[in-house]
Amino acid sequence: MTSRRIAYQGEPGANSHIVANRHYPDWDTLPCASFEDVFAAVESGEAELAMIPIDNSIAGRVADIHHFLPTSGLHIIAEHFLRIQFSLMAMPGVTIDQIKTVHSHVHALGQCRKIIREHGLTPVISGDTAGAAREIAAAGDPTQAAISPPMAAEIYGLDVLAHDIEDEDHNTTRFVVLSPRTGACTGWQRPDGHDVRVQRPQPAGRPLQGSGRLRHQRRQHDQAQSYMVDGEFTATQFLAEVDGHPDDLPLARALERLTFFTTDITVMGVYPADPFRAASR
Repeated sequence: MTSRRIAYQGEPGANSHIVANRHYPDWDTLPCASFEDVFAAVESGEAELAMIPIDNSIAGRVADIHHFLPTSGLHIIAEHFLRIQFSLMAMPGVTIDQIKTVHSHVHALGQCRKIIREHGLTPVISGDTAGAAREIAAAGDPTQAAISPPMAAEIYGLDVLAHDIEDEDHNTTRFVVLSPRTGACTGWQRPDGHDVRVQRPQPAGRPLQGSGRLRHQRRQHDQAQSYMVDGEFTATQFLAEVDGHPDDLPLARALERLTFFTTDITVMGVYPADPFRAASR
């Protein structure tokens, strides 16, 4: 029997790898160098699902994802939240006083400024948090350290010098699971969240008038973000996230009214809300 695969961006030990292992423990994971490679792996059938970070409580929406989602042909079938935890790690036997430089992704460096400043370390940008750990292990330099998820220390044989070094304890990333099939591998009875892509011709910067219809129908309107279409200023695309099911009458009416203000509406996914949402309210 062929093992099922879930693709993610990053190297083994990355946060995307952690959340994939946590929620799909029986699946094989497929690390990919870029988000484009993740989408391509699912589109080609090399992987059945993709685990993609979409929002972070500190950094905001993950860059570039909104460009790939609308044209990917994939559906959002689930969401998962991960409390982000970073560790300072170095070669075995190294003490923190020996460290001169610290390597990590630019966002991780920005989210761990306190420990960097406290020890007078020089930050060095790497392409990936887990990749930084791999690079430190390969270099074997006792003056270099990495800021990476704790799983990376186990994978690359590094010692953890400090745990939970992120500046904010609310640092959380929301991930979505993408599939070529709607509602695949979910097992839930009644979905209660979905993402909608809305496109309308309009000058840049004007608010989407129709988005208010979602609020008027007593649906929770989590967020709506706008983007230029193909770099032009003649059309704007919106990604809206709302609570509810498209078959529920109030939300169905709201979506119907949106057709008067748009040229295209696509429901990108219908999926159960992660329990984290209720716990954090």
